Amino acid sequence: MMISFLGSLPLGTLNVAAMQLGIQESIKSALLFSFGSLLVEMIYVRVSLIGIDWIRKQEKLMRIMEWVTLAIVVALAAGSFYAALSGGGEEAKNPILNNNMNRFLLGALGCAVNPVVIVFWFGWSTVLFTKKILLPQNIQYNSYIIGIGIGTLAGNCVFIFGGKFIYSKIQGASHYMHWFIGSVFALTALIQLYKIIRHKDALSKFNESDHAEQTQ
Repeated sequence: MMISFLGSLPLGTLNVAAMQLGIQESIKSALLFSFGSLLVEMIYVRVSLIGIDWIRKQEKLMRIMEWVTLAIVVALAAGSFYAALSGGGEEAKNPILNNNMNRFLLGALGCAVNPVVIVFWFGWSTVLFTKKILLPQNIQYNSYIIGIGIGTLAGNCVFIFGGKFIYSKIQGASHYMHWFIGSVFALTALIQLYKIIRHKDALSKFNESDHAEQTQ
């Protein structure tokens, strides 16, 4: 729970998107989005605990997921900048998030195409297994996954409720918030593109950890 909570605090695509939904729609929409993303995260962790060898072989799929994630982040950045340039009033919304898709499914989809989640938890699970903090037992696996879900939800709530509070206290906050969120998405996209080009992305780290295990 603590690892998941702290890992959810740095600015990222999912927590910032949840915050933006909380601001331009409602707390309910943002929470549904978060529940969808944390459910997929929990599923990924459970699969990684029992099927990590299969996941390692899906290099092409993970590469596609990284480019899809990059495209989504670029679209979110463009949508936020569009909302800011359109006046940034109360009615201005990110057109990418302003759709009829169920917010739970939207959050699930956003997490599903993000391979960083797999790499993050594969790394931590490996460390916990090595130190014998996490043992290969179903009861421990289930407790581990429940803790991850609670931690992710708590981290997202910091953004959802914190963003809503700040938004309510700043005059003309909508305009500034769209510029800020757009900048976060744009910076995230640039970092993601740099990592992919320089082979420092999630897939490369995943392959490095795989190679390190094989050489031990």
